[in-house]
Amino acid sequence: MTTTFTHINTQGEANMVDVSMKQDTIRIAKAEALVSMRKETLERILSGNHHKGDVFATARIAGIQAAKKTWELIPLCHPLLLTKVEVQLQALPDTHQVRIESVCKLTGKTGVEMEALTAASVAALTIYDMCKAVQKDMVIEYVRLLHKSGGKSGDFNVE
Repeated sequence: MTTTFTHINTQGEANMVDVSMKQDTIRIAKAEALVSMRKETLERILSGNHHKGDVFATARIAGIQAAKKTWELIPLCHPLLLTKVEVQLQALPDTHQVRIESVCKLTGKTGVEMEALTAASVAALTIYDMCKAVQKDMVIEYVRLLHKSGGKSGDFNVE
């Protein structure tokens, strides 16, 4: 099966895809990111004694805000009327990581994959920002789409 890039017009120029003729469907996307850090950094976050406040709460709000602003950050994304944005953070003490999972949902003509990925990414960046005074060599990794449903292209799930 050959696929074409939908954001390139016949002259090879980048453009925003016209979705006006597409059917509205329920669209859901789930993404994740991991932030790896030293044991002491994670312990400081979890203890609630971090000098900048509640790291998880701040990262959650940042991720939600980022999903709503994805169209302002990524040039060819459509502005969307999201009906749900959820950002969950989970400490993984055995590996000294924080796992971020975002879910975005709407009923519309285009998918919400970029919004979910942006939410997870910005939540991870917020953790880095809040903890960089304690540790500068944290690593943000595995930013990826886990699931998408709705639309003509069907469902996608990470195996």
